[in-house]
Amino acid sequence: MTNKLYSIVFFATLCVVLPIMRASFAQEVIELWPNLAPGETVRESNVEDPNVPNTPAQVVTTPQLLIFKPDNQTSDACVLVFPGGGFNVCFYHNEGIPVAKYWNEKGYVSAVLVYRVPRPKSGPIYMSAFQDAQRAVRHMKANADKYGIDPNKIGVQGFSAGSCLTVHTAVNSMSQSYKPVDEIDDLSASVAFAIPVYPAYVLTDGATDANANKGEGADLIDDLHFDEQTPPMCLIHGDADIYSPLGSVEIYKKLRKMGISCELHVFAGAPHGFMFWDDLPNAQTWQDRCYAWLKKMGY
Repeated sequence: MTNKLYSIVFFATLCVVLPIMRASFAQEVIELWPNLAPGETVRESNVEDPNVPNTPAQVVTTPQLLIFKPDNQTSDACVLVFPGGGFNVCFYHNEGIPVAKYWNEKGYVSAVLVYRVPRPKSGPIYMSAFQDAQRAVRHMKANADKYGIDPNKIGVQGFSAGSCLTVHTAVNSMSQSYKPVDEIDDLSASVAFAIPVYPAYVLTDGATDANANKGEGADLIDDLHFDEQTPPMCLIHGDADIYSPLGSVEIYKKLRKMGISCELHVFAGAPHGFMFWDDLPNAQTWQDRCYAWLKKMGY
């Protein structure tokens, strides 16, 4: 093979392999749906910008679950991570993979959901992602023995839109978001715990965008059912967030009325996405607060 031909073949191979390599930080990459995802008409490669490192997934029609296993597993619980992105993109490189690796360091199996984006053209902005989330929970339960986890100790953690998705997954587990496609869908979509971090889109003021009135006087959206399988939660927010911390406060109040254990941390001066702001020393312990709470809850 000539050097020129070798270069052409190598480049072509790289173009195919690179998207896989970018997800191969994980030990395993799972395609969630055996055929087309609900409502989809095509099964195609997910779209990212190849010229920008760690770019968000911009178009996802084939949602994936990235499995991360710890070197030293000390817990049989599992944390399923939902990245943010306004339901328009999925920031799994920065609000997913680093979080999963944090949980690995603490001895937990973790998984990152690369859910479908952008938002559906009609209906609730979260619906396709919610379908993927319920399917992801069921996949982890169906494969609990394989991953060395307890199917009754699977919880969810999310950020921004992914935090909204976390809340929906936690409080609406008895709502069937799609028609069953195989035996995995016979399993419950309930989770053992939830960690919503700066949730967006949970208040009537800001149900599809940032709050217009800072969340003042707003109620939780009607789509949050808080069914009888709603689990304990640890809520994390900043008081300078354009997605009002009153969303987290209202969730806390609702859980308290239901007698469900809940912890709430609101960091002074912390904006949306404060996990990326190194000049906020008061908020840098946010993830350790989540870990301490999880241990307190027996996981």
